Amino acid sequence: MSMCTDKSAPSSNDFWEATLPTERSPDLSMPEHNALTILEELFAKHHTQRPKKIASDLQRLLFPLEAALDRIKTAAAPRNSALRVMMQELIIRRRAYWAWSQNDWKDVLGATEGAFHKRNGCHGNCRQYVMMIAYRLGGFDRLEDVGTFFQYRLALKVFGRKDVDAVDERVRNEMRSMGFQSKTPRGLRSALYSALLYQRSSRLEDVTLKTLRRVASSDVKSIRTGAASLSRVLERLGTIERGFCLRQEERRRPPDERKAIEGVPDEWLSWCDRWRVTTTAAPSSVTSIYYGILKCGRWLGDQHPDIQSPAQWDRALALEYAAVVMKMRIGDWATPAGGSTCRIGEPMKPSAIAANLRCIRAFFNDLQGWEWIARRFTPAQTLVPSRSILAKIGPAPRVIADDVWAKLIWAALNLTKTDLQDRSKRVGWADQPPRYPLAMVRAVATLWLFGGLRRDEIYRMRVGGIRWSPSADGEKTSQTCLLDVPVNKTSRAFTKPVDPIVGTAIEKWEAERLPHPYSVDDKTGERVNWLFVYKGRRMGAAYINRALIPLLCAKGGVPERDARGRITSHRARATIATQLFNAKEPLSLFELQAWLGHTSPQATQYYAAVTPTKLARSFEQAGYFERNIRTIEVLIDPAARQTSPEGSAEPWQYYDLGHGYCTYDFFDQCAHRMACAKCSFYEPKESARMQALEAQGNLKKMSQNIPMTPTELEAVNEGERLMAALVAGLEHVQTPDGRTRQQIEAKNSGVP
Repeated sequence: MSMCTDKSAPSSNDFWEATLPTERSPDLSMPEHNALTILEELFAKHHTQRPKKIASDLQRLLFPLEAALDRIKTAAAPRNSALRVMMQELIIRRRAYWAWSQNDWKDVLGATEGAFHKRNGCHGNCRQYVMMIAYRLGGFDRLEDVGTFFQYRLALKVFGRKDVDAVDERVRNEMRSMGFQSKTPRGLRSALYSALLYQRSSRLEDVTLKTLRRVASSDVKSIRTGAASLSRVLERLGTIERGFCLRQEERRRPPDERKAIEGVPDEWLSWCDRWRVTTTAAPSSVTSIYYGILKCGRWLGDQHPDIQSPAQWDRALALEYAAVVMKMRIGDWATPAGGSTCRIGEPMKPSAIAANLRCIRAFFNDLQGWEWIARRFTPAQTLVPSRSILAKIGPAPRVIADDVWAKLIWAALNLTKTDLQDRSKRVGWADQPPRYPLAMVRAVATLWLFGGLRRDEIYRMRVGGIRWSPSADGEKTSQTCLLDVPVNKTSRAFTKPVDPIVGTAIEKWEAERLPHPYSVDDKTGERVNWLFVYKGRRMGAAYINRALIPLLCAKGGVPERDARGRITSHRARATIATQLFNAKEPLSLFELQAWLGHTSPQATQYYAAVTPTKLARSFEQAGYFERNIRTIEVLIDPAARQTSPEGSAEPWQYYDLGHGYCTYDFFDQCAHRMACAKCSFYEPKESARMQALEAQGNLKKMSQNIPMTPTELEAVNEGERLMAALVAGLEHVQTPDGRTRQQIEAKNSGVP
């Protein structure tokens, strides 16, 4: 309830001390017993007045009740009703109320307001006053067991209006400093007063994290969320070390969502649970492996009920299970409420088969490594997919199409406050303020579209993560924007360059962001200042996939799904990597590996794909056909030479080597290439005759002037004979004017 409707609620102005009698024996005296008996008879006759003698005999029991009710300025009607209820309970229990147990008070107050009225036959808000009596005079503190009640009004009656309103104003001021409007979040005030009542103190400094967790266990959702918000307020105030967020702590798969243990043998389940509490793998890996080995347990219970322990497994059973998994279909030995009910009966994807075997392989590797079971087989050799299945698993980045990607970028750069309004048709939600401010949404969208980061890296980004490298000319426009990436799942923290638009958007959000306390990073154990925090709460880990991407798709007019499936945060990383790898001046694979933060280039291959456009461009630039066409001028056709009238016909096609012609039809496959003098397919040009004569003379001179071994002399003589044969082969080669060398020499010497 709001403060204005509670101003008239009965209460004391200051905190008051409860007054109990000096003689606090839980047992009643004989006069008290007699007085209660007479009072019971009067109640049965519907008498409302108590004789003075009865009031005198019950003075030890009545005085603390009347003093407490008078201290909080209780009106006559609820005062008399509360006293009557207490007298009725004393008649039933015959024991002083300050000695009643928690269960006794729980019975008195009832589980609900209706149950209380039905039990005691009273009306109005009498229950609130009896709760005050139970709390202050009876030590009752199990308020979560009495159902719904007005926490604020009870706190007023218990602690006094001055202290309660002071605490309320302190929390309000802190909430305003966190960015909240004048109204506090729904449920926070109820959580605040519940925490004060549970703690039995009106001081915020006394509220502990354990008390807040107790409040957060309420059945009322608004109180649970209010307790989480209050924890962040107290964290900012420094009264507790760290707040909490229920949404982030909730499991991705609640225990009752999938009844995963159904059909699993008890002994196998005990081994699974024992492994789960012992392993040091990442929480997400533990969850996936756990569900995988439970599926194996269901298969055991169905096919091998006599085998229930991992210690009974041998190589034959491991090979059998591997074969079963490789033939498994969706829904086989799955939980009754599986997530792929629409695909039951379809073949499993190769990656899913490999994942199932990876789970059971990791399970047995750990059990054998911890020496819990004997090494009767090698999991790495038996629990593996076949080569045919592994061949179907490989890099296949789900790149977003260029036109869709361009529209998403346009949408992010042109976001307005109107786009952030709730687009659902829920009544009243369209008028609600945006969950996050525009500057923060723009920063997240820009970082997602230009940063090439994982979702967790964006979620864990810190304040001050943008730096500008110094430039020689001092112009900021020429500076490089450097982004500090936090520790991730595969590498340590590193720095990488990003587009300046990322730095501009983040710096704009940092300028608007209100100060928030440091929090502990679970990955590193450091106290860090998270970047994306608003109103004391971190951005949701699923915000990008569940809210931001649908927002950008609606703004850009593109569907949330394409031919490769749903557009997710990780697909942006693959898209950016592919674009950088296929740019006009692309990043090399190792440069891209460093930019993405991978530990090996093999991991980078799963993100960077060569586009058909780049492949076609590279193939054209290689000039395979052009190079061969330039090299091939003519391929000698032996049939044309044999049918030529001149016998040794001019070649129809040949390879022009410069100094001669190669008549080999497949010159591009020749392993010798320039070693042509000995080749039978070689036909020298006329221009090579003088070179051959010169080489022959050099070889003769070498054999005469230089002392040589028999082997060296034999090699020189062989070369001399080859040069002589080459010169002789040119005797009948026609010159460009059609005459041979003999014809030219005969004309020059006057021979007809």
